[in-house]
Amino acid sequence: MGKKKEASSKKNNTAEDVLEEVLEVEESTETEAQELKDEKEARIEELEAELASVKDSLLRKAAELENVRKRVQRERISLFEEAKVSALEDFLPINDDLLRTLDASKEIEVEKNFMSGIQMVADKFKGLLSKNGIERIDETGVPFDVNLHDALLRQPAPDKKTGSDIVLQILESGYKMGNKTIRHAKVIVSE
Repeated sequence: MGKKKEASSKKNNTAEDVLEEVLEVEESTETEAQELKDEKEARIEELEAELASVKDSLLRKAAELENVRKRVQRERISLFEEAKVSALEDFLPINDDLLRTLDASKEIEVEKNFMSGIQMVADKFKGLLSKNGIERIDETGVPFDVNLHDALLRQPAPDKKTGSDIVLQILESGYKMGNKTIRHAKVIVSE
């Protein structure tokens, strides 16, 4: 009977040992699974950070490209406007001469057909300048503006109502295109 207890005791020990081993294997498997899970989560976080960095870089490059496009477009428009101004600037003295001819013809007798031809050419010049956004600077009685006027002479005001630095007379008309002055008006200014 003693041997049966011993055998039974060995079986219990063996069963306990097996149970212990199973528990250890389960614990080590859980630990390994947890470590594997932690590694995968760390890798996912690393990849998400890398993806965010690439997205940010891509967005910055796209914004930079858009800024370059806008700058090139502005430069192209500016270059076109400067070329247009340069081309039209050469015609301004001719326009002034036509207008002086028309003013002078009022005081002397000139054939009507000839003057109507001059008037037609002057009107075409006026239409061309207007079509291209060019305006004459020829107002009197306005305050002197260094951006629009070039003062050639100062003289006393004709009356007390006229203040100082008022444009009294236009000697040569100026021209502007939008906010840009092409040629300053040459003026006489009140003292």
